[in-house]
Amino acid sequence: QVQLVESGGGLVQAGDSLRLSCAASGRTFSSYDVVWYRQVPGKEREFVAGITRSGGSTHYADSVKGRFTISRDNAKNTVYLQMISLKPEDTAIYYCHANGIGWGQGTRVTVAS
Repeated sequence: QVQLVESGGGLVQAGDSLRLSCAASGRTFSSYDVVWYRQVPGKEREFVAGITRSGGSTHYADSVKGRFTISRDNAKNTVYLQMISLKPEDTAIYYCHANGIGWGQGTRVTVAS
């Protein structure tokens, strides 16, 4: 069974950077578009960034444009979310999702002011 596993979250200061990873086990990842979402407890999950299966097209939420970069390495079955200039409002649990696979368990990002 294919699983998505997120990693790379943590506690950082405002202005710091983090790189999240979404790794797929058990199946070639290159057949799937992948999307990063985030969720603050008590609020709806929101779109952050997406990337097509080849990596040739990406799109971002307005709130993260210019600060976050989504990329992928299909040889490593991994999608990344590079986050710079982090803000306290980026604090959330970050999830990756792929249609046909589902959701990972999430990785928590906390940005202290």
